[in-house]
Amino acid sequence: MDQDQDQKLSFFGIGPVTGVILIPVLAASIAATVRWPHIFMISGPGSRILFYSGLVILAAGLVFYFSTVRLLLKGLRETRLMTTGPYSLCQNPLYASILLVIVPAVALMMNTWLILLTTIAGYVAFRIYIRREYSELEKFFGEDYRIYRTNTPEFFPLPLKKWFGRKQ
Repeated sequence: MDQDQDQKLSFFGIGPVTGVILIPVLAASIAATVRWPHIFMISGPGSRILFYSGLVILAAGLVFYFSTVRLLLKGLRETRLMTTGPYSLCQNPLYASILLVIVPAVALMMNTWLILLTTIAGYVAFRIYIRREYSELEKFFGEDYRIYRTNTPEFFPLPLKKWFGRKQ
């Protein structure tokens, strides 16, 4: 570890700055969907299959999200780089769970494709601001973080390097 023991990692990271973008886009998407559902509908009105599919996906996404939060809190308490559990799948499982699972689940439940724009806006915000977190993590964890970052997918939890046996 390269960090000074008196310093602590930030709990929120880029969450607040991405939230400033995400929340209004999501709110506008929901409002437009409620106002003009026929324009943004994925399937026919009252699609129970989409609603229940979205509900199941949302439940799984929330379990993944909260297990990630629990692990993040442990890492922050111990000032330790977390590389297991959700953090073994991708470097940013909190953001990935929101943008790749939770938001699309809400879109299914509301039977609208418009809410998926939130995922796009959130991913763009993520790409713009994530360097802040990376700098902080590199400052705290040095070489351990650089190795983790090299071997773990950034956002999309597809460990292609591991699946295809590429040695690091």
